[in-house]
Amino acid sequence: MVRIDSATRVVGAPPAAVFAALVDADARAAWLPPAGMTARVDRFDARPGGGYRLVLTYDDATVRGKSGSNTDVAEVRFVEIERPQRVVEETEFVSDDPAFSGTMTITWTVEPDPDGASVAVAARDVPPGISKADHVAGMTSTLANLDAYVRRRD
Repeated sequence: MVRIDSATRVVGAPPAAVFAALVDADARAAWLPPAGMTARVDRFDARPGGGYRLVLTYDDATVRGKSGSNTDVAEVRFVEIERPQRVVEETEFVSDDPAFSGTMTITWTVEPDPDGASVAVAARDVPPGISKADHVAGMTSTLANLDAYVRRRD
C-alpha cells in the first residue's frame, strides 16, 4: 500500500508570491525547515530535471538525524514545475539506514483562495523510518513558516 502524508494551509499572500517562494533557494532555506531545525541549500536549479541538495540541522545536537549526527541530508530533483500552481519533486535521503531509503515524491499545489492562496503539500512513498505523526507535524510547521515568510514579503 502506498503511503501519502499531507497537509494544507491557507496562506495570506497571492498565489504568485507563494509560488515564487517555492522556486527560490534562499526562500526555501528560510521557510522549509520545520520547528526545531534550520536549513542550508547547497545548489539549486529550479527547472524540471534540475534540483537541489538540502541539509536540515536539528537545533538540539542530541537528536540523531537520518544522515548522521544531527542532520538530515536530501537530494531533490524537480520533476514538474507548472507556474504558478504546482511543483513536483523527488526526494532521496542520504542515509545508511534502509528505513530512510527510497524515493519520496513531494507535490506542492497552490490554488487561489479569497484570503490569499491555499497551499497543499503531499508526500508519496514516504520512507517507513519517518513516522506519519512526525511527518504531518513537520509539514504543518513548514506551511506555517511559508505563511509567515510570504506575509513578510508581500
